Amino acid sequence: MRKAEIDYMLSRMLLTYPNVSDLNVSVDRPLQVETSGQLSKVPVEPDIEKLTPFQTEIFALNLLHNNRRLAKSLLDQGSCDSSYYLEGKARFRVNVFAQRGNYSIILRKLETAIPSLKDLKMPEAFHKMPQEKNGLILVTGGTGSGKSTSLAALLRQLNETKSIHIVTLEDPIEFVHPNMKATFNQRELGSDFDTFANGLRAALRQAPKVILVGEMRDRETVELGMKAAETGHLVLSTLHTIDAGQTISRIVGMFDQEEEKQIRQRLAETIRWIVGQRLVPKVGGGRLATHDILGNNLRIKESILMGECEGKTFYEIQEASQPFGMQTFDQALIKAFQDGLITGENAELYATRKAVVQRGVDGIRQARGEKTTDIEGLTIDTEYEKAIEGK
Repeated sequence: MRKAEIDYMLSRMLLTYPNVSDLNVSVDRPLQVETSGQLSKVPVEPDIEKLTPFQTEIFALNLLHNNRRLAKSLLDQGSCDSSYYLEGKARFRVNVFAQRGNYSIILRKLETAIPSLKDLKMPEAFHKMPQEKNGLILVTGGTGSGKSTSLAALLRQLNETKSIHIVTLEDPIEFVHPNMKATFNQRELGSDFDTFANGLRAALRQAPKVILVGEMRDRETVELGMKAAETGHLVLSTLHTIDAGQTISRIVGMFDQEEEKQIRQRLAETIRWIVGQRLVPKVGGGRLATHDILGNNLRIKESILMGECEGKTFYEIQEASQPFGMQTFDQALIKAFQDGLITGENAELYATRKAVVQRGVDGIRQARGEKTTDIEGLTIDTEYEKAIEGK
């Protein structure tokens, strides 16, 4: 299997369906793509009903460009990350991994056009984030929830409005930012630096105003990120957490118990915004980004310092602080349902607190004059009281 054949297959996988986000190459399965959250088979000539272990291995080696470092990482650690450029069509983030003695490949399609905050129809809080001078802005969510796209839109806003130096540390580089008002230096893990911690340590000597760290993977990276935020830098990064409250707990949990008080103090001073992101199926196809947004005010600082307690949970503070740009996932889902963008069923499925969303959805349905229950034919039993009195 030569590079030309690999490129042909990748092109077929990209063009067969609309809204392709991931390409899946797995043993004993046909070539598949994920489109709007669903896996679909891609027809090719000649037809491939089931990929063999040899085919996926050759496929993987071609994608890794015979890079010895990546091959060693694959053998030693069981997986490796790379990037691949399909000329004139797309760029991909590539993950090759071992499973049951064979190799599988996932290629995440990277958009070449950098979206704006307006294009993505981001909440008002996102327009406030580029105005921050220092501190931590964290975008969280599961794999494939659009964290990188949201951060790229924030960087584009900075690029269009501020004449500053921006350093990015990525794995791999997903969006290539042109130099507009800002000056960008984009560094890729593996080829330009060896670990996020070392890349971040070096970035502190490169005179940036803004630093993007692809992911806060470990304690050392988090500590250096807080240090950068404390010394006047604006640090943007991601974590794999489900909402803002869990993000604080995850960061605190990376440190020893005797360090907890100090870490909470540092977080309370450096956190500017934490945004959780989920993609929810839209009415009519596609997916909608919904956001859990936590800003920093006196109540939030107190909850970070002292921990959550009755009446002072992050969820409750976010819920009450909607006028200041904060919101919970549940509030975002209820609004999306009210606007007709998602179904009530999906609103409840993706909710943090299902009872809250159910009440909100039912209230909207009642206001529209729609049924909120399948139970019918209920009447008051007027004979019951008479029967009691007759005894």
